[in-house]
Amino acid sequence: MEVNIEIPSHFLCPISLQLMRDPVTISTGITFDRDFIEKWLFSCNKTICPVTKQPLDDDLSFVITPNHTLRRLIQSWCTLHASYGVERIPTPTQPPTITHSNISKLISDASKSPQQLRYTCLQRIRSSIAPATTRYYSSRCKNIIVTCGGIQYVANVLIEKDATRREKEEAVFILAQMDGYDQEFKSVVLRNDDYADLFIDSLVGLLSSESSSNRERENAIKVMKMVYSVADPTRLGSVEHEMFAHIVRVLRDKVSKEATKNALKLVVELNPWGRNRVKAVGSGAVHVLVELLLDERLDRRISELALVVLDQLCGCAEGRADLVGHGAGLAVVSKKILRVSHVASDRAIRILSSISRYVGTAKVVGEMMEVGVVAKLCLVIQVDCSSKTKERAKEMLRLHSRVWKNSPCIPPHLISSYPTN
Repeated sequence: MEVNIEIPSHFLCPISLQLMRDPVTISTGITFDRDFIEKWLFSCNKTICPVTKQPLDDDLSFVITPNHTLRRLIQSWCTLHASYGVERIPTPTQPPTITHSNISKLISDASKSPQQLRYTCLQRIRSSIAPATTRYYSSRCKNIIVTCGGIQYVANVLIEKDATRREKEEAVFILAQMDGYDQEFKSVVLRNDDYADLFIDSLVGLLSSESSSNRERENAIKVMKMVYSVADPTRLGSVEHEMFAHIVRVLRDKVSKEATKNALKLVVELNPWGRNRVKAVGSGAVHVLVELLLDERLDRRISELALVVLDQLCGCAEGRADLVGHGAGLAVVSKKILRVSHVASDRAIRILSSISRYVGTAKVVGEMMEVGVVAKLCLVIQVDCSSKTKERAKEMLRLHSRVWKNSPCIPPHLISSYPTN
């Protein structure tokens, strides 16, 4: 660059006094070149703004925001002065690369001085794996974080008694992004019972706190699902009733679609143990699932998961009693047959088969006829369904043929489909 070209002062980084190549703005409103401000904050461990001297560890945070407007102005200025030898600065294509060494140092420094650097470290880790980054870059950063002991560090923050609310919020967000690292997650969180209990208690605290935001609850339920998906049978079979109460509350509050899916997946993980089914039913799970299925706008995958859980719960007497006791229970299950997917139809038929076989009183059989269950069963044996689903439908029709066969509730064109033997 020619020395006689004067660079506008607002294009210069306040730290390096050189033309900014990747201008970013921190929470005090001052813009710097990314390389230099990150070195100031993360390598030099500074906790004040280099220009204003304002502290950055209280109400202000270490959020670094790209200043796209200023970058474009700098690029235009470079283009305008190209004849003087000024090279145009490139447009950044992805967040700055993190390395094993700088993340290791960051975690090491934060472990030695948790009060000063813990939040800084969490912010740095979060920014490198945020969903907004490219998939390749995010995956690469996750690998670095895992090999540097990042999962261990973040998990430790979550169970620390002196960790602040915002630190725990950052920690649970980071852990929620680490799906796919099951073995690493298991070796950290479930390495011994005492540590696992503290970790799960911390998640329960986030789920139960009235001050927790929906985003915090969404992340907490996802991490809870991740924990139990790699837990051993002993832990899976000894879940407290309180846990199911919090899961059901997430479903009832409709925190978000992702939270609902993860809550349902978590219950699916826990329900193979009979005692857990009874606890889930006792927490009001059947009622909440029926109310969930009544939503006409329900996502297909959520409908399938809800029916899977309902099928599991109908494997116990308490679950069947709650379903038939709900005014819309049998009707909504019947309605999902042939309207959502083959998976949903299969699960709905399984649910009705359990009710038909074990709770087939005159009242229940009569209600099944009134809400259209019988007509749906006749349709199932005619359409493209699995052989097992059709066999269950035929079995139910035969079981209650004395009540249903001559019922006016069956449309005339379906009478010929009614199994005679």
